Amino acid sequence: MSILWWGILGSTLAGLATGLGGIPVLFPSLSAVSHRFRDELLGFAAGVMLAATAFSLLIPAIEYGGVWVALGGVVLGVLLLDLMDRFLPHEHFEKGLEGPRSKLREIWLFVIAITLHNFPEGLAVGVSFGTGNVSDGVTVATAIGIQNIPEGMAVAISLLGVGYPRSRAFFYAFLTGLVEPLGGVLGAGLVSIMHFFLPWGMAIAAGAMLFVISDEIIPETHHGKSARFSTYALIAGFGIMMLLDNLLG
Repeated sequence: MSILWWGILGSTLAGLATGLGGIPVLFPSLSAVSHRFRDELLGFAAGVMLAATAFSLLIPAIEYGGVWVALGGVVLGVLLLDLMDRFLPHEHFEKGLEGPRSKLREIWLFVIAITLHNFPEGLAVGVSFGTGNVSDGVTVATAIGIQNIPEGMAVAISLLGVGYPRSRAFFYAFLTGLVEPLGGVLGAGLVSIMHFFLPWGMAIAAGAMLFVISDEIIPETHHGKSARFSTYALIAGFGIMMLLDNLLG
């Protein structure tokens, strides 16, 4: 298949993993988890993202484009997410409302917040298939899919905790993963048209993911008595993804 189709397939499967993670919320016996466990799930997801950023995106970006291209791409990715974070209204369960005031319902502000997480992940998957080595793209898609499962579960449980019915909590968690194919199409399409964009795209996706990890996920999970548990969960996610990256790559 072409790079574009691999990017679409990989990012779609990774995005669907978010819905897979939300399935337990449909069953009372599986969804009765603590706030601490939700933070641990998100911490684990952050660790997986961090390892994928380092080993699957930044190292290849340096190999293909050099350290200055990689650094420039990271800066662009950070600035892109910073602008989106500042000018798109969105809401987090712990940090509350960010961006300009909006008349949108709270649930849609929350969906926008998760969308800001997932778009750079889809971009990372799409760009990673541009190396011409399918295993590179499969590694990144696997990483994003793995971290989307606990993220989807955490999102669904959080929605359930603020009063949403089980079916709607699952649906909204599933919905947040559907933005990843859009990022995948963009990343794979740009690499297909302009091959020189490959290291830039990898570094931009890496910078965007670093911004999400540092500005969004860690503050959401590292608070109160949950902080130390979330830290160990992050380290566990990082270690597991480091092993998978070497085994799959």
